[in-house]
Amino acid sequence: MAPRLFACFGLKGSSTSTAGKKNSGQNAAVVAADVPAGDGPVLVQLFSSQGCKTSPEAEMLMSRLGRGDFDGQIRREGGSGSPAMVLVFHVDYWDYLGWKDPYGSSQWTVRQKAYIEALNQDTMFTPQLVVQGRAQLLGNEEETLLKSIVEAPRFPSPAFHATFQRPTSETLQVSLTGALRMKVDSSGMNIMVALYENGLVIDCPRGENSGRVLANDYVVRKLEKLCTVKDLTAKKTVSGTAHFTVWDGFNSAKCGVAVFLQNTSLQIFGTQSFQLPDEI
Repeated sequence: MAPRLFACFGLKGSSTSTAGKKNSGQNAAVVAADVPAGDGPVLVQLFSSQGCKTSPEAEMLMSRLGRGDFDGQIRREGGSGSPAMVLVFHVDYWDYLGWKDPYGSSQWTVRQKAYIEALNQDTMFTPQLVVQGRAQLLGNEEETLLKSIVEAPRFPSPAFHATFQRPTSETLQVSLTGALRMKVDSSGMNIMVALYENGLVIDCPRGENSGRVLANDYVVRKLEKLCTVKDLTAKKTVSGTAHFTVWDGFNSAKCGVAVFLQNTSLQIFGTQSFQLPDEI
């Protein structure tokens, strides 16, 4: 990958909502005729960092979006359920500024880099939003975000049934069984399972957010591929198990699981979420 520039943008930054130019000729860049439309949630991914001065405002926007504050503005006529699903990935490239983000990971930086290439961008920046894997924008642009969600393609949610087990005190096992409710061709798709945590509050003593109390929700702590599916009918049952190693202080009451289908360009086709039981 070519060298990238990095930036931490506020509302006066130069980012604008942009669909990926490279995607126009790639796999499933345009919704195929045999992929049914649906009213499943649109996946909104935020790439953020506690080391970026403007990220806390974007995190607050995600908390509001996730709890349904904007549902009336983004729900399509006749739709039901939550119209958006939120996942927040904390990158690690701002850790050198004086505060090491405790939720930052190079894994999430790599994921953001993949979107930078797929969406034909030149600069890695925070806070960055990616909507349904097809458009990106500055994380503080509320009006543009809501418009992007309304305009994003929607797909049927998978019909997975989930069971949760704790084989050991250090592990969590998530088993899924059900139909995808959409056809998958020979290009294939990955079924991804994210384990996220809500209600994270921390006093930041150093860095650009020194002296601030930072609140984070929907923070992805783990991400696993359940399986890859190809040449699958909409009604075919898919089963698999994701295995997670949990962290110190893991509290299932604060956590949830997000399931989403993504193709090789990281475009999203169908989402489903589960709240973990209070006690597992």
